[in-house]
Amino acid sequence: MDWREFAEQMALLARRLLAQDSTQETLDEIVSAAVELIDGCETAGILAVRKGRAVSLAVTDEMVETSDRLQGELGEGPCFDAARRVNGDRVFRIVDMAQPQPLWPSYAPAARKLGIGSMMGFLLYTDDQDFGALNCYSGRAGAFTPESETAGWLLASHAAVALASARTVDQLEHALETRHAIGEAMGILRERHRLSEDDAFAVLRRISQHHNIKLRDVAQSIRGETPDRR
Repeated sequence: MDWREFAEQMALLARRLLAQDSTQETLDEIVSAAVELIDGCETAGILAVRKGRAVSLAVTDEMVETSDRLQGELGEGPCFDAARRVNGDRVFRIVDMAQPQPLWPSYAPAARKLGIGSMMGFLLYTDDQDFGALNCYSGRAGAFTPESETAGWLLASHAAVALASARTVDQLEHALETRHAIGEAMGILRERHRLSEDDAFAVLRRISQHHNIKLRDVAQSIRGETPDRR
């Protein structure tokens, strides 16, 4: 491993990640970079656990999505455990999936049938947020070395910071869209019913509370749009 070259690639990756237009594009760029930059990595994915369910946030290959789904159905697996912070582990490396895996007795044989020879994964996290686990796969046993693990850990660290930034930007843009939708809906109510600004907002709030739906969805309904269920 030429660490100087790797450092240059990581610097380029950091700029690429921050240049993405959405959180999903950032996720997709991360898994592509894992295949490109980590020795031994043939396919990659990011798995999150939401309300006990395994969710594939980004994958480079259908096999990765199948592996994620299996771990969710079985309730076990290295990626599933990493995403849930089981045992507090933030990194895992399985040298040979054909060897006994007592922590994952049901997943390991299923993984071998999928053609997985070795695996490695990293929790994507910042001080106050977890984004899931970045997971790397190879069809070969012994594909991942300690150097591969170090490279993956560095990539995951960059990726977590970029995801935190992307999510913040997405949230800010969504907040602005919501504010605009509510403003337009209030304008429609004021024009139709000759209401003051305060009265128009009170109408929106009453509908929201009475029907137990988000204020944004009420506003979009008044504007004649399909409610956004994000």
